[in-house]
Amino acid sequence: MAASVIDHEVQLGRHGSTTVRDIPGPPGATALMLLHGLGATSRLNWGPCFRPLSERFRVLGLDHRGHGRGLRTRRFRLEQCADDAVAAAAARGVSSFIAVGYSMGGPIASLSWRRHRDEVSGLVLCATARHFMARRTARAARFALPMAAGMARLAPSVAHDRILQRMLARIEHPELRERIHREFEGHDPASVIQATHALSGFSSHDWIGSVDVPTSVIVTTRDELVPPERQFKLAESIPGAEVFEVDGDHGACVARADLFVPALLAACESVERRIASAR
Repeated sequence: MAASVIDHEVQLGRHGSTTVRDIPGPPGATALMLLHGLGATSRLNWGPCFRPLSERFRVLGLDHRGHGRGLRTRRFRLEQCADDAVAAAAARGVSSFIAVGYSMGGPIASLSWRRHRDEVSGLVLCATARHFMARRTARAARFALPMAAGMARLAPSVAHDRILQRMLARIEHPELRERIHREFEGHDPASVIQATHALSGFSSHDWIGSVDVPTSVIVTTRDELVPPERQFKLAESIPGAEVFEVDGDHGACVARADLFVPALLAACESVERRIASAR
């Protein structure tokens, strides 16, 4: 019998409340915290993964700030999203979890380990990298994106429509297009632009090599947004990281769920085994 999917509203201190999806899994199961990518939501990014993962793990997920049902914020910071994940887990009675991040969720997962080492017992990093933009592109983005975010505050409906059009441009499947459209209705366009700005300046080169918890890296080998070579370099930078390859593009979590879900399950089980063996 499949575990029930329950969404809970939790209070994150003075920052306000957010919704956490919590699927109990088997009794005593290791907890996973699923952290979605830029412009997505937890349901959109991880939809095909919830049920299969819950057969083995307790599964939690939340929308990041400014995304879907996530906290509203005037300034998006990846570090705050990492803090939110830990606070949300604690609000659900979870004191330790494996952080599972996809694309932008990868930096958030890594930062959750860096900022809360007692709470993060392992990492699963999917379709992600140590940095996301070349230096020249990042410099241009850091100049232009704050201005774009300010304009989005003044004309949110226009910004909303433009971002949605870009997200749907390469999506042909009508059911997926409708799902994206429905999930995107809760987004704050200015925060999504700020998230892009935050991601453009992110780099873990100086500290990712100090990760000391079991880690798996899922590489999407046909990825055009996060080149596979950057994903492999991320894995090479983390001591003992195990690599799992998925023959798919950046949207493999949904478009190639038949390949991605088994790889994700294997990656999480690998981290769990290594945590147990280290005790």
